[in-house]
Amino acid sequence: MKPFTYERAKSATDAAAAVARTPGARFIAGGTNLLDLMKLQIETPTHLVDVQDLGLDRIEPIDGGSGGLRIGAFVSNTTLAADERIRRDYGVLARALLAGASGQLRNKATTAGNLLQRTRCPYFYDTNQPCNKRAPGTGCSALTGYSRQLAVIGSSAACIATHPGDMAVAMRVLDATVETVKADGATRAVPIADFHRLPGTTPHVDTTLQAGELITAVTLPKPLGGTHIYHKVRDRASYAFALVSVAAVVQRDGSGRVAIGGIAHKPWRVEAAEQLLPRGAKAVARRLLAGAKPTRDNAFKVPLVERTLASVMADARGDA
Repeated sequence: MKPFTYERAKSATDAAAAVARTPGARFIAGGTNLLDLMKLQIETPTHLVDVQDLGLDRIEPIDGGSGGLRIGAFVSNTTLAADERIRRDYGVLARALLAGASGQLRNKATTAGNLLQRTRCPYFYDTNQPCNKRAPGTGCSALTGYSRQLAVIGSSAACIATHPGDMAVAMRVLDATVETVKADGATRAVPIADFHRLPGTTPHVDTTLQAGELITAVTLPKPLGGTHIYHKVRDRASYAFALVSVAAVVQRDGSGRVAIGGIAHKPWRVEAAEQLLPRGAKAVARRLLAGAKPTRDNAFKVPLVERTLASVMADARGDA
């Protein structure tokens, strides 16, 4: 691990300003991803700004009686999954959180950090291999390497990595909003649909956050009702990233929302495909995956999306 300096921020604006004015600075809270990357020298920040003491660790009703919730950026995954309101009104989110990592990691991992975690592409983690996400302009080893876990849609000639998280897939199906503060104190609200980026020619840029911009909260709109399901297909029963995951909220009339994880650089949702839910999984999957470009190693993900969707829809109907 390379040397770095450290400070504890006293306010969100101070934290944002400290990162914005210091080249190579990074925020740190739970550190469950960043510290691992630092040990491997994939991330080499010059300065860490600790944001754990800013009081952003509460889950509160949104003012105005809309029925939504504001989740502080540093609410732990364990606390969020166990919250009675989340379990009752946003069950897909609780299920997605419990499908991720281990109990020990969920105790430490934060809401903001979960959104910001970096890909688990093996070539990103292997510093002996070229990787445009780790070292822009060096090439993508995955394009000619082993790509079983990687993207089948939304990829580019520069990167076929996937977003590794579960929580963000559920947040996408719920239409969450990410609240931030900048170094000058200005705030903004970013729809989760616009938060993560596709790789294009700049795969090293994971999100639309600006330099020094700090996530302060994630807001959930009014509860949707319906049946909430999160189905994760993986190589082993626990502590494994998704080959394909499906977050769904399905209403009594068969309408609903669907987001897919494990197949793209960001949680994958195509609202136009949701109009086809009453016609069945095949129609939805065909629209969701229009333009897919799987590799030889991960072509199985295309039919797996359809089969997982079919299973989720059967669960929603209550089929035996």
